[in-house]
Amino acid sequence: MKLNVKAFALTCGIFWGASLFLMTVWVVWRGEVSNGLLESFKPFYAGYALTYVGSAIGLVWGFLDGLFCGAVFGWLYNWLSK
Repeated sequence: MKLNVKAFALTCGIFWGASLFLMTVWVVWRGEVSNGLLESFKPFYAGYALTYVGSAIGLVWGFLDGLFCGAVFGWLYNWLSK
């Protein structure tokens, strides 16, 4: 079986971007000042913070990160499954 790398990468990007966005909005909406899991993304995603604006920045960074990782995974899967 061969993966469609573009479709898989796009799916991973949308999923990770939306997940990071929704997790951040949920934490901000609940009024939490700090969340260990989400705080750990700050060093990797420039501009990301536990705010509504930070959730939008996380959406963009998460999409790009998921897109890249999904493309690499899909390419490796196709290459190794030959």
